[in-house]
Amino acid sequence: MHKLERLLHPRTIAVFGGAQAAAVVAQSIKMGFAGEIWPVHPTKEGVAGRKAYRSVAELPGAPDAAFVGVNRHLTIEVVKALAERDAGGAVCFAAGFLETEAYDEHGERLQAELVAAAGQMPIIGPNCYGLINYADGALLWPDQHGGIRLAEGGRGVAIITQSSNIAINMTMQKRGLPIAFLMTAGNQAQTGLSEMALGLIEDDRVTSLGLHIEAFDSVAGFERLAARARELKKPIIAMKVGRSEQARQATVSHTASLAGSDAASGAFLKRLGIARVDSIPAFIEALKLLHVTGPLPGYRLSSMSCSGGEASVMADSAEGRWVNFPALTDTHHTHVKSTLGPLVAVANPLDYHTFIWNNEPAMTATFTAMVSGGFDLNMLVLDFPRPDRCSDTDWWATLRAFESALKTNKAQGAIVSSLPENLPEEYTAGLMARGMVPLFGISEAMDAAQAAAFIGWAWRQPQAQPIDTSASGAPAGDHVTPDEAEAKARLIEAGLAVPRGERAGNAVEAVISSMALGFPVALKALGVTHKSELGAVRLNLRDAESVSTAAHDLAPLGTGLYVERMVRDGVAELLVGFTRDPMFGAVMTLGTGGVLVELLRDSVTLMLPATRDDIEAALRGLKLFPLLEGYRGRPRADVAAAIDAIAGIAAFVQENAGEIEELDINPLIVCTEGNGAWIADALLVLGEKKNV
Repeated sequence: MHKLERLLHPRTIAVFGGAQAAAVVAQSIKMGFAGEIWPVHPTKEGVAGRKAYRSVAELPGAPDAAFVGVNRHLTIEVVKALAERDAGGAVCFAAGFLETEAYDEHGERLQAELVAAAGQMPIIGPNCYGLINYADGALLWPDQHGGIRLAEGGRGVAIITQSSNIAINMTMQKRGLPIAFLMTAGNQAQTGLSEMALGLIEDDRVTSLGLHIEAFDSVAGFERLAARARELKKPIIAMKVGRSEQARQATVSHTASLAGSDAASGAFLKRLGIARVDSIPAFIEALKLLHVTGPLPGYRLSSMSCSGGEASVMADSAEGRWVNFPALTDTHHTHVKSTLGPLVAVANPLDYHTFIWNNEPAMTATFTAMVSGGFDLNMLVLDFPRPDRCSDTDWWATLRAFESALKTNKAQGAIVSSLPENLPEEYTAGLMARGMVPLFGISEAMDAAQAAAFIGWAWRQPQAQPIDTSASGAPAGDHVTPDEAEAKARLIEAGLAVPRGERAGNAVEAVISSMALGFPVALKALGVTHKSELGAVRLNLRDAESVSTAAHDLAPLGTGLYVERMVRDGVAELLVGFTRDPMFGAVMTLGTGGVLVELLRDSVTLMLPATRDDIEAALRGLKLFPLLEGYRGRPRADVAAAIDAIAGIAAFVQENAGEIEELDINPLIVCTEGNGAWIADALLVLGEKKNV
């Protein structure tokens, strides 16, 4: 039994506090909770018609769940008493704990005392609203909400948020999303979001899971959650905040959470097969689609509408996404064309025109022909007229035709409204029962389709190995930045491909070294971080005189000189960077390199360890990759050598994870096939050595 089992599915509920506690009692009664509710109050005889008790000791038994709605100091006392009574768990409503550490010296201490008081008893929060179990009608919730209880035998999604207000707002949605459970995580003082999620997905009435994440409670916890969700075939959607600096700062003041690097968070979710969306509407629509269809087998979509304008908007909405509207094959095109008049141009997205509007047999024939193309999701764009001024009688023939087409082809389908308000909530349950997912808004529908397709793709891949978090934790103390000569010496010692180079103290030594290395050479000023910006590097020096001149120019800029053989036959330049994330350890950034790296912003983030397949997939995702394959007749690059080099650099970072704070290889020059990939520049930042 999961440790949250009693809390999530209580048969007895104890409630502590004043107005909020009374609301909890009233809400559970209103929802039809069949178990016992035991209010605890020092003076009241009863709360909402239920007998009140004076203390935990007076309760008839050990409650499965408790809502603790008293001040922060008393919360600790109540939690301790509940733990000693062997209660199943408690929701801690009060704020004023670790989230106030910036302005209240007692918050951190009180949160530690709360966790100690709970012992082995699970607690949710503090600083949270709690739990709504719509499946059983059990509410540990001190406010109004907009949800309804699931019907007997019904199923729905589970949602966990780190914001109580966002949770309330989600219950107020009018988009037809059936919710089985809603939880808020608060400060995650003892029980983290991943542990709550693991408890929820075990319930057979839960179809999929949505997470609003300010910060991850545990890398290992999320890895366990993702593995179990995959095993149970219950997909997960995440809305991870923290893209902006303001958002990261807000999470600290909200729940004392550290949002961390957004790029690393995105890479982590992708590795786990958890789809990420960026807005609350997309979150709702993606959950709804997954509730009905589950993950999609691919990215191929079809769209039908009786408007060329809508067809154009649908086509544009797929631009830049993985989901797409593939062109019809000749056979399929002919089949669809045979059901329509000569004036209709057949394409995907399809504008079937108004010629067949409200002609149910004709629409059924066209829709059936279109859906027969084996698409992963078929969309019918349909906005209903407003009922207070218009009639929607003619719309139902269209729905029946689409339903018939889906059943004939055993296909997945969605009704997409261009405006959210043009799809009445009262129609949504019936549409889903008939196999048509109601999706509100074209952009949100595309977000949902992409999320469902991504999860389908991720689940077809081998499960990723656990992340190496050996370098996680607080940053090391003082940082040391070896110069390029020393950094490259370490890379050479690790067996990595670095051009031959020598340190030089003056112009004469630079000339001697260049003659020994062989022309052409590169000459650099040591001790300079961004050499190109300061003019501290000279390339393609082909004779002693040019080396001497360059050495006299560069010597005043740094702490010495470094002479290096030029890399020849370069096709492209890559950036291979590593930083130490406090949550995830060493994180790799792979992208287009050179002096325009910040401007081009063509990069991808990977967790470690990264397989060769991971690295190759990342390379193929770069805008630069066609250049590596021989763009427009240019020479092909040594991609295999590039992958070897990147994998070797990543291994070097992992082997020295406790010491390396940052490693920036820019550029890694990828040469023509057979000529390798070479580390042309390296910036290494070291911290205090920790168990290397």
